[in-house]
Amino acid sequence: MDNISIPEDIRRFVLSSIPSVPFLEALLLMRADPAQPWTRDSLARRLYVRDKVAEGLLAELCRSGMAAPWPDADADAYYYRPREDILRERIDRLADLYATHLVEVTHLIHSSLDRKAQQFADAFKWRKDS
Repeated sequence: MDNISIPEDIRRFVLSSIPSVPFLEALLLMRADPAQPWTRDSLARRLYVRDKVAEGLLAELCRSGMAAPWPDADADAYYYRPREDILRERIDRLADLYATHLVEVTHLIHSSLDRKAQQFADAFKWRKDS
């Protein structure tokens, strides 16, 4: 994997804040039209994922401060709304990078998942001293 083309601050942002490719795809889809309300159903249709997965992505985007509930509480929808300007700027830079370096960004996200899986597996290794 070639991480040279990914600036270090964006690399850290991806590793610390982007848990999966569907999460990133949902984020970028919402960013493309910030005035559009996204429901679980509309996001699921656009990403070709199950409704439950879309619901989880929307909840995770809200928890991460990248999206917020739609102002009309009855709509049960969400929209792109980074909680801080610096977060919006990082997402913008990641979107630009993803448009030209999709493979590198995707590999970086997967490397994070692989590392977490290995850490989980390592937690169950038999140790000689245990």
